[in-house]
Amino acid sequence: MSTFAKPENALKRAEELINVGQKQDALQALHDLITSKRYRAWQKPLEKIMFKYIELCVDMRKGRYAKDGLIQYRIVCQQVNVNSLEEVIKYFMHLSTEKAEVARNQAQELEEALDVEDLEADKRPEDLMLSYVSGEKGKDRSDRELVTPWFKFLWETYRTVLEILRNNSKLENLYAMTAHRAFQFCKTYKRTTEFRRLCEIIRNHLVNLNKYKDQRDRPDLTAPESLQLYLDTRFEQLKIATELELWQEAFRSVEDIHGLMCLVKKTPKPSLLVIYYAKLTEIFWISGSHLYHAYAWLKLFLLQKKFNKNLSQKDLQTIASSVVLAALSVPPYDHSHGASHLELENEKERNMRMANLISFNLDPKLESRELLSRSALLLELVSKGVMSCVLPEVKDLFHLLENEFLPLDLCIKAQPLLNKISKIGGKLASASSVPEVQLSKYVPALEKLGTLRLLQQASQVYQTMTIESILQMIPFFDFSVVEKISVDAVKHRFLTMKVDHMNGAVSFSVMDLESDGLKNHLSSFAESLNRARLMIFAPLIEGSKIADILPGLAEVVQKEHKKLLARKTIIEHRKEELERQLLEKERAEEMKKQQLQKINEAEEKKRLATDLQRRRNDQIRKDVEERERLATLALVEEKLGKKQKKQVLDGMSKQEIMEVVLQEQVKERQEMEKKLQKLAKQMDYLERAKREEAAPLIEAAYQQCLVEEQILHEREQQLEVERSRQGHDNDLKEKNRLARMLNNKVSFQERVVSRRQAEFARMRQEREEHIGQILLERKQEREAKRKMIYYLKTEEERLNKLKEEEEAREREEKERKKKEDAERQAKLDAIAAKQRQKELEIEEKKRKEKEQLFAGDHPIRPSEPLSRPQAEAPAAAAAAAASAPGRYVPRHLRSNVEAAPARPAPAAAAAPEGDRWGRRDERPSGDKWRSGSASTWSSSRNPPRGS
Repeated sequence: MSTFAKPENALKRAEELINVGQKQDALQALHDLITSKRYRAWQKPLEKIMFKYIELCVDMRKGRYAKDGLIQYRIVCQQVNVNSLEEVIKYFMHLSTEKAEVARNQAQELEEALDVEDLEADKRPEDLMLSYVSGEKGKDRSDRELVTPWFKFLWETYRTVLEILRNNSKLENLYAMTAHRAFQFCKTYKRTTEFRRLCEIIRNHLVNLNKYKDQRDRPDLTAPESLQLYLDTRFEQLKIATELELWQEAFRSVEDIHGLMCLVKKTPKPSLLVIYYAKLTEIFWISGSHLYHAYAWLKLFLLQKKFNKNLSQKDLQTIASSVVLAALSVPPYDHSHGASHLELENEKERNMRMANLISFNLDPKLESRELLSRSALLLELVSKGVMSCVLPEVKDLFHLLENEFLPLDLCIKAQPLLNKISKIGGKLASASSVPEVQLSKYVPALEKLGTLRLLQQASQVYQTMTIESILQMIPFFDFSVVEKISVDAVKHRFLTMKVDHMNGAVSFSVMDLESDGLKNHLSSFAESLNRARLMIFAPLIEGSKIADILPGLAEVVQKEHKKLLARKTIIEHRKEELERQLLEKERAEEMKKQQLQKINEAEEKKRLATDLQRRRNDQIRKDVEERERLATLALVEEKLGKKQKKQVLDGMSKQEIMEVVLQEQVKERQEMEKKLQKLAKQMDYLERAKREEAAPLIEAAYQQCLVEEQILHEREQQLEVERSRQGHDNDLKEKNRLARMLNNKVSFQERVVSRRQAEFARMRQEREEHIGQILLERKQEREAKRKMIYYLKTEEERLNKLKEEEEAREREEKERKKKEDAERQAKLDAIAAKQRQKELEIEEKKRKEKEQLFAGDHPIRPSEPLSRPQAEAPAAAAAAAASAPGRYVPRHLRSNVEAAPARPAPAAAAAPEGDRWGRRDERPSGDKWRSGSASTWSSSRNPPRGS
């Protein structure tokens, strides 16, 4: 594990490894840094490291690494900077989604690239073989190779993020957003299995939230914001489930929403309730629960009528018609008739459960089948005013099927109404949450209801009818369907009929010993006679005498009625005022609760800080003791077992325990070696005995197999000879049969061959002409190219030659100028040397004359040559020129200048002499032209005065 002094160093190291292609090492380096206990305090560089870490995880599809890193980063950011964790998670989902989309686009491009004219020419032999062997198409293989791995990683990303963000009050919004994106992923790509798993994951998160109520940073479902987020997530889950046609999962989502509503004891917004009941209608219709479907439609109608102010009259009529038709679609008989007690209890529990989902409060003491029934639903429609809002066709159909007694032409009159109803429907403009309403889906159930009503009314009038007359009265179905409907009705005691196919008749007077009519036939007969008497002898309607007795009763009743209405209005106002006061009280309590929660959070932060410091101090003290204790316990438990653990620990030190453990290990090892030796010996004896017993059996089986294979070979050989003989005979017959067509075949072959030879010659000539044309064009192109290349090469050589001549001319000019300058400088130097020599001679002459004037004591030596000073003059001039800075010295005088300082001057050691007036010569002694030798030379020219 690599350690870094600063987090920035780890990021630089990771980038260096990425640049050289070692992404796995870079990912491991960042993973070690993130999971290290050294960096548990949030700082800004950690966010950059997490972004780079997420990029590497996505590129390499390392979901486990990403999950570990995000969990550690959540621990770091939980109490300091939650927004940083939110940005990292959003970036993680963005990269995963982008990679999945890129892979999907690549797969589509590969599929489009295969859309060519000649597939066999473009495919390689190995591709064709793979397609024939595997049976897969190109799109399936490309999806499996490109798209599927990225979709798996994207699904793993959503699961990881939901697991990290679950049950955290500070990350509720991000949790809801992730759940919605996961739902959209399942919807877009039709991932039904993943959608079920996603719903189960979210459901488990809510269960754990209710189970562990003392969890830190736990979301408060009583808060309006948290509750709204959870409800929005569940409603989105319900929508996607219905769009994917996962009706069982949709029903479980409805139960989740209802459970959440019951948990917080609050009712959602009307807009959400509309979606809730709209989806319930679809679920119950698909499941065949027409009664619950009708109740859900009724609830949806009441919500739309009460809260939707923009609902048009046409849409209201369509919804009301759907409610009435759904109620009529419920079968008119009780399915629980004749059921066992257990079945009745299950049906009662089911009705209670469904009624709770639809929010119909039921009294558990009463029979639920009497409450949730078709008759109760029809009464509810009338009492709620639904019948006043329906379409005229629906109202006529309801009156016809429920109130009219037409045993002969009920279905005939209902058929035109059903035809009109089947054409009504469409999307509601003013109720966007309600699904598209199509009244035609209720037509089959209504036709079945009309058939049952007609048979029921006919059974009350007729005892026997022919099948032809029944088919004329029922234009919807043929008799097989009518018979199936009637069998179901007879099973549930709605009809009493019998079909005689031999005579082509239907009998409605089937009375057996088990019929309910025999139990009370006398009372039924008396009731029928009483009704007949009342129809024949109608009772006289006498005038009421109450008006005479109480003349002011009508006014009193009217006044009481007005008082009751006023009292009802007052009660309604009081209810509204009470609800308003309760709402304000709840808001005040909520605000007080929030303030108290803030105060508690501040105190909790202070307490946590002090506790953290104290725990750190205690932890440092206990770590060493705990580590030693755990190591000793683990060692004793591993080596000696739990039974001897207590005996060993009593009164023994760590060193003694280690010695006991080592002795036990040696003893166990010796016992194990003895057991292995014994077992090996037993296995050796057993294997030897088995082989001795099995050898003769194997030999016998081998001989038997040889005999059987010989017989089988002979039989197969005979069959093969027989098949070959039969095939040869058949081939000879076929040859004789086809021999008569040989001349026709030869002539046809000659015609085809001659035609193809002519076509081949024509195509070959065209090909040769085309090739000749192409060769001629290519020859001309090559000739033009060669000419162009020769021209360019010649021009380049000419330019290079001109350039070289110009450079040579410039170089010669420079050398000539340099030589002339050198010659001119040499002449000037020679002239300057001569000039300086003359000046030196003049100066020497003047000096000597001056010395002769001042040095008159020395006699003149006639024998001293006068040419020495003249000979030394050039050297002295050169030395003076060399000693002076910036003066030029000729080459032929430079050697003399260098040797001149080595030669001592003749009068250099002599001390200066004073002149006649007692002065000394104060000139520097280094000037040899002004030394004593000079005075000697001057004195030779000026003789003394006394001579």
